[in-house]
Amino acid sequence: MSSHETVIDRLELARSDLSLAQVAAALGFGAAIAFTLVFLQEPLVHDATHNFRHAAGIACH
Repeated sequence: MSSHETVIDRLELARSDLSLAQVAAALGFGAAIAFTLVFLQEPLVHDATHNFRHAAGIACH
C-alpha cells in the first residue's frame, strides 16, 4: 500500500473488490438516508428519536 493513495486508487480498488449486490445495497442505504433527511425533515426525525430515548429510559439532557 502506497503512502500516497489517491481517490482514483481507492475507486479502482473498490471496483475490483465489490460485487454488484454490495454496490446496490450501499446505494439503497444511501437513498433511504436521503429520503429520511429530505422528506421527513430533520426536526421531525430528531423529535421521534428524542421521544424514543426518553421512553427507553435514556436521559439525554
